[in-house]
Amino acid sequence: MLTRKQLELLLFINERLKEDGVPPSFEEMKSALNLQSKSGIHRLILALEERGFLRRMPNRARALEVIKLPDSHQSLSSRRNFSPNVIQGNLGKVRPIPQASDGGPRTAVVPVMGRIAAGVPISAIQDHTHNISVPPEMLGSGEHFALEVKGDSMLNAGIFDGDTVLIRKGATANNGDIVVALVDDDEATLKRLRRKGDSIALEAANPAYETRIFGPDRVKVQGRLVGLIRKY
Repeated sequence: MLTRKQLELLLFINERLKEDGVPPSFEEMKSALNLQSKSGIHRLILALEERGFLRRMPNRARALEVIKLPDSHQSLSSRRNFSPNVIQGNLGKVRPIPQASDGGPRTAVVPVMGRIAAGVPISAIQDHTHNISVPPEMLGSGEHFALEVKGDSMLNAGIFDGDTVLIRKGATANNGDIVVALVDDDEATLKRLRRKGDSIALEAANPAYETRIFGPDRVKVQGRLVGLIRKY
């Protein structure tokens, strides 16, 4: 599944190829998608290449080829109100289960909102896929949601590929917290947050991955890690 920005860029490139026979420049792409830097365009093109939608032609400037379009992509006009927030509506509210008739312990129902990247950022989380039951003492106060981890960049923090992380929804976090971060309103990732002056660093817990540093306006905290569930 493509993110809003990825789909917008793919369709923009496709239209320009059909109209002019050549793809748009990086400056034109940046303006069309209302991005602040060309680095954002580079990331989107790389993501489209990795997903098999675009191909860059070697040794040729501005040489892009659209390989395919999504089978059921929406028109841009129908996607204007799309917002890549991690939680939609009140899906983050924890719903307690009444105590069992046999006197067993109470549990809480937490919505699983899809997957989060512990590695290369993936599409912003949108979909409520299913629910899980957890002990209420794992959660505390506030609204919570769960995400399935994909990738190994948080390996040394004890977070493995396939784990399920419990996240307390919120827009703030302390220095050093592991958070769900939304980058450029487009891609979500699970990283440790560090504030360095006017910049925000998203740190991996695996030396194979580099720390990424952004301006404060490019990163939005969606919640912080409060628990983890692992299946054996």
